[in-house]
Amino acid sequence: MQRINVRPARKERLAEAIYGQILDQILSGRFTEGDKLPSEAELSFAFGVSRPVVREALMRLQADGLVRARRGIGTFVSNRPSNRLAELVSSADISGYLRSFEPRIVLEVDAARLAAQRRTSNQLAQIRDSIEELRAAIARGDLGQEEDIAFHDGIATAAGNDYYPKLLDDLRRPVTRTQAIGLELAREGSAERRHRVIEEHTKIYEAVAAQDAECAASYMRYHLYQARAAVVDMHHLEKGPIKPAVGN
Repeated sequence: MQRINVRPARKERLAEAIYGQILDQILSGRFTEGDKLPSEAELSFAFGVSRPVVREALMRLQADGLVRARRGIGTFVSNRPSNRLAELVSSADISGYLRSFEPRIVLEVDAARLAAQRRTSNQLAQIRDSIEELRAAIARGDLGQEEDIAFHDGIATAAGNDYYPKLLDDLRRPVTRTQAIGLELAREGSAERRHRVIEEHTKIYEAVAAQDAECAASYMRYHLYQARAAVVDMHHLEKGPIKPAVGN
């Protein structure tokens, strides 16, 4: 059993701090895919905190796709993020950013469904233009974050209900932060990795243009899960082509 390196954690945000320290050791390669983590009792002793605090940190790591629990056996590392993740954001803050995907998925998937039913020709053109501007930004070697935001804002606006863009704006800080991280990690990889982002946007646009509400919702859900995976799994874009969950 490997020992885990421990740094003193502040009393506030203990679960986030422990989450971050475990993530740091996954990033460093001390624990890699398939490795078993120390038990809750061992982690509790090592960090000097209660087992419920450790359990909360492990539950967040599992919810974020970084570890998996096997009943009666233990907790194992399931994904390793890019080594660059620690350069882009504090590991203790990753959990908060990733949690923002939960309300975002609910909001944007439904917005895509409604956009397919309600979009105007002008709104459709603006969504298409945002994709072309993202394509041009990536070709220049830019991050393309403003263009990415414009696409998602365009879908929310096309839903035809002012609450959708307002609610998305309420999530602006964590959304823009996770977008920046995902785009930066994609930029460091192959051209295929970057162009997959454009392809996902295009699939959503085509479904909205065809007024296929369920397909638009499915592609948006897929896109957001891929964006989330970009943060926690360095291999996620190498796992096969886009497959729609709902056919036309």
